[in-house]
Amino acid sequence: MKIVLTGSTGLIGSALLRQLEADNHQVVRLLRRPPQRPDEMEWDPAAGKLPEGCLAGADAIIHLGGESIQGRWTNAKRGAILESRIRSTALLARSMAAMNPRPHSFLCASAAAYGDRGEEILTDHSDLGQDFLGQVCRAWEAAAATVQRAGIRTVNLRLGMVLDGRRGALAAMLPAFRWGLGGRVGSGRQFWSWITLADTAGAIRHALADENLAGPVNIVSPNPIRQADFARALGRALGRPTILPVSARAVRLAFGEVADALLLASIRAVPPRLLESGFVFKNPDIDEALESILAKAAAA
Repeated sequence: MKIVLTGSTGLIGSALLRQLEADNHQVVRLLRRPPQRPDEMEWDPAAGKLPEGCLAGADAIIHLGGESIQGRWTNAKRGAILESRIRSTALLARSMAAMNPRPHSFLCASAAAYGDRGEEILTDHSDLGQDFLGQVCRAWEAAAATVQRAGIRTVNLRLGMVLDGRRGALAAMLPAFRWGLGGRVGSGRQFWSWITLADTAGAIRHALADENLAGPVNIVSPNPIRQADFARALGRALGRPTILPVSARAVRLAFGEVADALLLASIRAVPPRLLESGFVFKNPDIDEALESILAKAAAA
């Protein structure tokens, strides 16, 4: 299968690229820098520029690119987060709709951005939140819907917190927890919807292969966990105490609005569509997942 991939240098994209290449797919990487290998091509989504013929003959496009949500959400940062996603998706959508033949599948990143919903169980059919991230993902998925209207199977990958020992949210937590300085954040009762990096890449490959999957698909473990329980599980995996709480006020002072969206919001998302389609998680439980992640990080 010929696959065009954006975001291949990111946490998820780099792991997915390795798996796609191991499956003997032909992968063309769209990058925002000059190409350094024959399988790379430069694009400029902000300027609406795609290299000529880059999508030709593609069976599927997987779009994972976009401005990082990490960092303080200034007005400029908010604009970059939104525009990078909408413009790039719209550019790909226009190009795919004009093709003959067209790709048969478009997998586009989104997020499990359901907002602070307390104890509510959130499925693939739940409404996105009204906060900034929810609004971004709603606009992002609307841009991707143009592809679906062109008759191309479109999957919105609603990604949860992706756990990896070297990059991402967990990697950022590890130094404090290794020093015994970890603990609950805020009340600790908020649910975190998490998934390992290996299962994330596996779920995207599954969505690529399963022609019956379309629309929103939650890419999360079937076992969301309260933040305090997550902290205790990480402490167990590291053999460290987790007795130092961090107040919601302190987290907001440190991270700004990002704290409410990513750390303090309770998002109890589950993946019924993945499970019903036959996807089998390698690491569905947090203790096993953290043990596997830390072992891989130590061996690297």
